Amino acid sequence: MSEPHVSLADVIAVLDRAYPPRLAESWDSVGLVTGDPVDRVRKVVFAVDATAGVVDEAIEWGADLLVVHHPLLMRGVDTVAANTPKGALIHRLVKAGCALFTAHTNADSADPGVSDALADLLGVTRTRPIEPIDGPRIDKWVVFVPTEQSDAVRDALFEAGAGAIGDYRECSWTVAGTGQFHPQEGADPAIGTVGRVERVAEDRVEMVAPASLRAQVLERLRQVHPYEEPAFDILEQVRRPSSTGLGRVGTLDEAVTLRAFAERVRSRLPETAWGVRTAGDPDAVVRTVALCGGAGDSFLSSVGSLGADVFVTADLRHHPVDEHLRAGGPAVIDVAHWASEWPWCAQARAIVDSAFSGTDAWESRVSTTRTDPWTLGAADT
Repeated sequence: MSEPHVSLADVIAVLDRAYPPRLAESWDSVGLVTGDPVDRVRKVVFAVDATAGVVDEAIEWGADLLVVHHPLLMRGVDTVAANTPKGALIHRLVKAGCALFTAHTNADSADPGVSDALADLLGVTRTRPIEPIDGPRIDKWVVFVPTEQSDAVRDALFEAGAGAIGDYRECSWTVAGTGQFHPQEGADPAIGTVGRVERVAEDRVEMVAPASLRAQVLERLRQVHPYEEPAFDILEQVRRPSSTGLGRVGTLDEAVTLRAFAERVRSRLPETAWGVRTAGDPDAVVRTVALCGGAGDSFLSSVGSLGADVFVTADLRHHPVDEHLRAGGPAVIDVAHWASEWPWCAQARAIVDSAFSGTDAWESRVSTTRTDPWTLGAADT
């Protein structure tokens, strides 16, 4: 009998629960890039980018899986030939037996996600998304069934995926009542007689199910319900804003000056040639902080309405920041793109380790290879 082991499919399942693919932007490419889901995984490397240096590190360490934030292959890819830069990396990973997995905008919007890792590092707490994503579409099913058959119908709907609420399963609510129907000519009633009004002791059974499972739940209901024409309602619930979404806004436990907070950002993020640039009154008080790991310039016009005193993000340009400040927007701190997303690597590692660290021979690490493309700043000359 073979010893139990962690498969690539097992690790993907954990990553997909933490960073659901449904949260990815429509233009994005996330998930498994190379690798066989049945393969065994013992060693995992986490990085922001799958650069040549990161691939070197992963292969030299004997990694079975490389998990990155930025997709290696995005749009317009029609070849992974080994004589192309990205194709060469793919070939090296495949030959070394190292799978590649990407969690990009789904990790940006997840809870916790990329911006949460940045917020944790900077001491920003009680966070909420800058741009919340509505929760998934949920149906409430209301089924009327003879009391003696309600257990069988309830169990069948559970098997079809209904009745899940958060970490709970087989959730339902039942109340007894009296059902009435009058079979007409051509009917074949399971209970009662054609042409006569029938009254039956019935249960009203309610439970929720993802709208994506509507067809499966309905098919299973019709299979097990004793009536020729089951009585049921499907009520789609209002989609409520969730804790998922891009960016985060939260508060500091103690207010500080913009100068002091900028120094905190500089000291806690890895040093880069880009550095940390600040726009605003250095002596202004900072208590509420908006953050967006990666390029967050699209939020410049909205962070002020959220009460932010400062916005921390990456890749900002002169004119948008100038116009933002002219319009009375909050202070801005601009950091290197790679540095703003680097804290996510430790977050993803902790999530995967929590599932598999008890497995024999399990190892993981955050890549020590810097993938920031900028190599020289003016201060270094």
